Amino acid sequence: MTGSEAPSSFRLAYVPGATPGKWVRIWNERLPDVPLALLPVTAAEACDVLRAGDADAGVLRLPVDRTVFSAIPLYTETTVVVVPKDHLLTAADEVTVEDLADEVVLHPLDDVLGWERLPGEPAFERPAATADAVELVAAGIGVLAVPQSLARLHHRKDLTYRPLLDAPRSSVALSWPEEAHTDLVEDFIGIVRGRTVNSTRGRTQPAAQPKEQRRAEPAARRKPAARQTPRSGTARTGRRGKPRRRS
Repeated sequence: MTGSEAPSSFRLAYVPGATPGKWVRIWNERLPDVPLALLPVTAAEACDVLRAGDADAGVLRLPVDRTVFSAIPLYTETTVVVVPKDHLLTAADEVTVEDLADEVVLHPLDDVLGWERLPGEPAFERPAATADAVELVAAGIGVLAVPQSLARLHHRKDLTYRPLLDAPRSSVALSWPEEAHTDLVEDFIGIVRGRTVNSTRGRTQPAAQPKEQRRAEPAARRKPAARQTPRSGTARTGRRGKPRRRS
């Protein structure tokens, strides 16, 4: 259902690792009278924030409850393993889960990969958050598997990462409650999908003229047919040319 009254602002929740900056810039260009407020949330609380109406839409991690939320998948991230720069795993350009068999693999409580079975050796306890796990990696306690955006978010000069080929991956989506599909949500969907200002799906575009109406235009408004040009060599007055002299 589309809201009848436009709110004074648009609230966008986003999870760690998401980068909505490009979309925010386009929004500010197209809708300068409607401020866009960014609301950072954890991956675990994103859906609760949307359900409570504290944000109009969110850039979050799948899955979501499709009986409550609509979602447009945006991309699926590469999973990487974060290790110290002098770790043996850095000798390879890519790593497999089997390569982690002898490693202590940290499993933070805010993990977004949804492992069915965590590889390697379990740590003594689970870190409270990914940021805490990164500190433990720097201290040489273990290694950490995360989406690449989170490895970049928690970058440290003494750490690096390698792609983890056969690990679970995390997908990011734009989501909103189905019952709160407002005009402003549709505007933001258009920006995310790359629609132009003159897109035919824009809310402000004039309706196209029906074919029936175009066919019913008065004949006087139609362009008259072009007049046929006389054949070359024929006089406009219809007189014959001078007869030829016989030899």
